[in-house]
Amino acid sequence: MKKKVMLRLAMGFPIGITIGQTISIIISLIWAQGYYTPFVPELATAAGSEINAVILQTILCGVLGMGFSASSAIWEIEHWGISKQTGIYFLIVSAIMMPIAYFTYWMEHSIVGFLSYFGIFALIFAIVWIIQFTIGRKNVRKMNENLQTLKKDLK
Repeated sequence: MKKKVMLRLAMGFPIGITIGQTISIIISLIWAQGYYTPFVPELATAAGSEINAVILQTILCGVLGMGFSASSAIWEIEHWGISKQTGIYFLIVSAIMMPIAYFTYWMEHSIVGFLSYFGIFALIFAIVWIIQFTIGRKNVRKMNENLQTLKKDLK
């Protein structure tokens, strides 16, 4: 398990950076009227310069990718139930996501901003979880059907 987590940490960093850059491109296409805006303007002010803002956001996107990737090993702890896996995974990724969102100015720096961002994050998490759960359930049913067919064929 430790080896898997370490591998996921290593793979998560570049994946996080790639996802972060892709999101900044999509946001720029939608809202930046033909300009590329790789970060929220307040981040440049806080970081002291645009290049510092890009570097900080890039590193934090990598850390975010590492956190999500490494914590996905929770889903492989078979003696835990789905509720425990989901709860612990959600707590870990929330504990990683929320400070990064705060430091990168992805959320308004207020209680309302925090709660709004957390609500959106929780909603997206729930939607993705439901989709993944539904796909997993469908795959299990298909495997069970295949096993039943194989069992009948062997008789």
